[in-house]
Amino acid sequence: MDRPVSLVCPSDRGELEPESGGLICGAGHRYPLADGIPVLLLANEAPTHAACCVSLEEAQAFPGSDPLTGDTQNIDPVVQAVVAATCGGLYRHLVGRLETYPIPELPLPPGHGGLFLDVGCSWGRWCVAAARRGYRVVGIDPSLEAIAAARRVARRLGVEATYLVADARHLPFPDGSFDIVFSYSVFQHFAKTEALTSFDEIGRVLRPGGLAKLQMANVYGARSLWNQLRERRFREPRRLFDIRYWSPVELRRELSRRVGPTALEVDGFFTLNAQLTDLELLPRRYRLVVRTSEALRRASGRLPPLRYSADSLYAVSRRARVG
Repeated sequence: MDRPVSLVCPSDRGELEPESGGLICGAGHRYPLADGIPVLLLANEAPTHAACCVSLEEAQAFPGSDPLTGDTQNIDPVVQAVVAATCGGLYRHLVGRLETYPIPELPLPPGHGGLFLDVGCSWGRWCVAAARRGYRVVGIDPSLEAIAAARRVARRLGVEATYLVADARHLPFPDGSFDIVFSYSVFQHFAKTEALTSFDEIGRVLRPGGLAKLQMANVYGARSLWNQLRERRFREPRRLFDIRYWSPVELRRELSRRVGPTALEVDGFFTLNAQLTDLELLPRRYRLVVRTSEALRRASGRLPPLRYSADSLYAVSRRARVG
């Protein structure tokens, strides 16, 4: 499949060219291809995810062909294993038991061929949703295993998407490449300094007038407050990939500086990641949680102060137009 966007070196943003099973820039920085998947990670960067440490090593031993590509009957084993990690705690009972892919409804208008970047896509559920909505899709993640699974899932479900291994702090794309940058349940796991670097990168790769829509955990949400009290007594997190909670004021301020004017929308209450489209996959006791969350989300459109008590927020930023 032709790539819908050019790739640049994540180190110096020089143009990348093919070279003996990999990619190279004019300054001599080399990056491997794993069965055609570009692995565009910087070896000397501190990791934001444990996968950052292993994907470059895995690229050297990645199989030359994917034996699962033609399997259209079974759910991908990687998705079976990580469904609770990507979709949230309400999905723990589905680990190893999925019978269908939980593909959400993308909270964006039809794409009409616009170029869409999913940052931290994992196995690609939002990429599938975006492709079905009419976008040309690029998904990145630091995990080679997840990106390989995303490619298999897209093929099984008959959607077109381009996937590569990359770091949100060093997006391997030219300036002004994308109409939409989307991310779900990613930057809340970054140290805030690393998230701010990533926000700068998102602003850089958005076209003038382009839109960023990023889901984040709200520090003032009811469940967020309970988790902060129970898990760490409101102390700052110390472990890699712990949740970092952001205040609404903080989100608006930092994204407005780095991307463009930013507004907040409610994603949900009482939990992170659960989707209304997945009700049939959830036990009855969880369906009530999701339905109540949806009712409160709708009410927040009429009662804006409700946004400050939501557990999950979307920060929606518009890149300024030139001139």
